[in-house]
Amino acid sequence: MVIKNVSLETVIGVTSKIPQNNMPEIAFAGKSNVGKSSLINALMNRKSLARTSAQPGKTQTINFYNINDTLYFVDLPGYGYAKVSRQEKEKWGKMIERYLRQSKVLRVVFLLIDIRHDPSANDRMMYEWICANGFQPIIIATKADKINRSQLQKQVKAVRQGLGVEKDTVVIPFSAQTKQGRDEIYETIDSILGQSGGEG
Repeated sequence: MVIKNVSLETVIGVTSKIPQNNMPEIAFAGKSNVGKSSLINALMNRKSLARTSAQPGKTQTINFYNINDTLYFVDLPGYGYAKVSRQEKEKWGKMIERYLRQSKVLRVVFLLIDIRHDPSANDRMMYEWICANGFQPIIIATKADKINRSQLQKQVKAVRQGLGVEKDTVVIPFSAQTKQGRDEIYETIDSILGQSGGEG
């Protein structure tokens, strides 16, 4: 996958309609400080198109990035941020759920989990939610540069067990700093789009 052109095409809030896109969509979900913007920027080869923030919980919209006019990266709001009111959280939850149910072209959901910690109750809930909506998420274990290489397999196993994933679920350790895992994510997207008749 070679990314040549990227643009932030659509931003939708809680009350907006889900766009009826005709190109495949790849969605990214994760806790609000898991490094989602850093991952998306690393995949798009852009420093700061997806806004990274020192303040977790900043992404309160669903952002659609047009990639090469062949697919969309869809950045879902971060969840599990403590300082947000329960009402706000419920609104975001409904917005994410509405998107998962209504998108006709969503191909896969990447769920980001911080490799340093066991998955939280929110992570497990999100995993189950994605599955309940008919998708088998691919897990990206972020911040892999923050642990020793010798710890990697142990932490990947902890992520698998913590989420209770299916045996054949793919878990990709990733680091925005070293770009570890980026090619594997590209290959995964290519194979998914290949299967669904998209262009790689």
